[in-house]
Amino acid sequence: MLSQDFQEEIKFLDLEDVSQYIRNISTPMLVSIGAVAAATTYYLATRPKALPPVCDLHMQSIEAPGSDYVHSSVLLKGESYLTHIYEDARTMYESFVRGARVSNNGPCLGFRKPKQPYEWMSYNEVMNRAENLGSAFLHKGHSKTTNPHIGIFSQNRPEWTITELACYTYSLVSIPFYDTLGTEAIFYIIDKASISTIVCDVSHKASLVLNCVKDMKHSVKTIILMETPSASLVERGQQAGVNILSLQEMEAIGQANYEQPVPPQPDDMAVICFTSGTTGNPKGAMLTHRNIVSNCSSFIKLTEISCPLNSSDVHISYLPLAHMFERVVQGVMLVQGARIGFFQGDVRQLLDDLIALKPTVFPVVPRLVNRMYDKVSEPPKHLQIFGQANTSVKRWLLELAYRRKHAEIIKGIVRTDSIWDRLIFRKVQASLGGHVRLMVTGAAPICPTVLSFLRVAIGCQFYEGYGQTECTAGCTLTLPGDCSSDHVGPPLPCNSIKLVDVQEMNYLAINGEGEVCVKGSNVFQGYLNDPEKTAEAIDADGWLHTGDIGKWLPNGALKIVDRKKHIFKLAQGEYIAPEKIENIYTRSDAVVQAFVHGDSLQACLVAVVVPDPDFLCSWAKRTLGLQGSYEELCGKAEVKAAILEDMLRLGKEGGLKSFEQVKAIHVHTEMFSIENGLLTPTMKAKRNEMRQYFRSQIDELYAGINM
Repeated sequence: MLSQDFQEEIKFLDLEDVSQYIRNISTPMLVSIGAVAAATTYYLATRPKALPPVCDLHMQSIEAPGSDYVHSSVLLKGESYLTHIYEDARTMYESFVRGARVSNNGPCLGFRKPKQPYEWMSYNEVMNRAENLGSAFLHKGHSKTTNPHIGIFSQNRPEWTITELACYTYSLVSIPFYDTLGTEAIFYIIDKASISTIVCDVSHKASLVLNCVKDMKHSVKTIILMETPSASLVERGQQAGVNILSLQEMEAIGQANYEQPVPPQPDDMAVICFTSGTTGNPKGAMLTHRNIVSNCSSFIKLTEISCPLNSSDVHISYLPLAHMFERVVQGVMLVQGARIGFFQGDVRQLLDDLIALKPTVFPVVPRLVNRMYDKVSEPPKHLQIFGQANTSVKRWLLELAYRRKHAEIIKGIVRTDSIWDRLIFRKVQASLGGHVRLMVTGAAPICPTVLSFLRVAIGCQFYEGYGQTECTAGCTLTLPGDCSSDHVGPPLPCNSIKLVDVQEMNYLAINGEGEVCVKGSNVFQGYLNDPEKTAEAIDADGWLHTGDIGKWLPNGALKIVDRKKHIFKLAQGEYIAPEKIENIYTRSDAVVQAFVHGDSLQACLVAVVVPDPDFLCSWAKRTLGLQGSYEELCGKAEVKAAILEDMLRLGKEGGLKSFEQVKAIHVHTEMFSIENGLLTPTMKAKRNEMRQYFRSQIDELYAGINM
């Protein structure tokens, strides 16, 4: 705008005078004014904009008056739970049909061979294959009302999703098997669900199924192999009364005996997902189409303003499809007509797949995120502009870049085009393909420091969720624009959450603390053929009891602070929740796994610790000036003492009480794993097995303490 003085002056000038006035202004001044105006215009046009908030971030959930401390999403606005977001997508089958339409028959499922680009199947091609396979299922005697269960025993690949879509298309029910299940659990699931058809990816798994049912009365009649079965495998199947054929043969049968789709209703069963508990047999969580669609729709609802997904988005599928987390992510992608690219099957090649695929949507789990953080947080080696600048200068620059970008994130600005991105973080972003704009993590707690740093380094929207199979996948999710990282967000629009007293642990709902209970359209229907376990999980009023302890924060978000299940007492009567302690201790750079033990006969805690093989050597050199192999360092008393000291430091910083801190540790060099029987297929600790496995070491630790 013109200055007030200038406006007043030209009021009294005619046009000739005005012309003369302008000519008298010096050329350099005009150039300067023009440059400033151009720079201002450019800045206003290109300055980064904050994410539009979906609600007031200071009030992320609403507690209804007189509702027994029940919190709901502010997006509900007094309405009933969200069940769907698109009128033409109320089931998973309708979601896929919608995706095919909005994508205009675009690319759907992608795969790649080593060192090759991705190859894609279109939505119509996937639909045709799903209808052929589903028609073959019907031809083999499956139907919605009789024999509806189809087992899937496979690693992630396009045929996995095609098989599930075949089930959705004809109102059948998919039952996934974990890759790492043992023979006893496999037979239990087959028997519990009376499964007659199982689709396997490789001969080894088909052989494993045959071993499970050998010499046993069983329901299995058909095994479908995604590859061509060998003559010997077919013969073994015949001996066990099982017909083995390839997926290609099965689709040909369906094409020759084609049936029109039998679309499911929202309340029809879609999936029975067996959860691998830390004790006892797996439990089959029954999930309907409404359950899954409501969970997918809630995620879309929360992100539709700040990060709307569409048919141009690409998702990399590598997290196990036997888990509902990955299934929900795929459901979100398919309803939008987006693309799903599968990894090659080897997680060690994941970075290569990311670069080839260039995904925009990248779901992660905390273990992977921690590895990313450990690599990214080192001083960047590519800062060539500093020549031979030492590490301290590089680290100073890294910390400066972090502070500057974190300040933007606090304002709600998320981007990858700042000077700090070009100078510091561009290689990090390029290592993930260079196009990631949305990441989501769940399944386990994530360190706030790690989450904050990766939000900065990757420059995308990074959400953290909380949930379990029994509420489909998620029941809370952090909101766009909320850069804090000490909570898991407010309730999703598809459910409410209330906290219930756990008096023995002094958690009271009146204080905003207690066991997390969930109610809504995403809560499962119960466990298959197990009314007793169902009654333990869902109370008479329909509330799912999670076993986790939560706390409401002032902004209406939920923080998970403890675990109800696995608590025990020490000799003086103090209650201990070991998982909370383990999560704090594993934040140590030197520790990758920890098992905390105590019982009512002992006055203190001890732990078995597995040092991180990727970082122990550098940590020991940096911290203690010691060198050696992983095994040599694990055997040194100085290393053991330093690890314990670091754990206790983190425990103090994490707010652990003195009786929650361990007094001694045993250093173990073998990772806890599914193969050695110490972890479940969902990577949870089998605490009873661990106690037995480390009994002698635990006794030795207590003997040393009590001397």
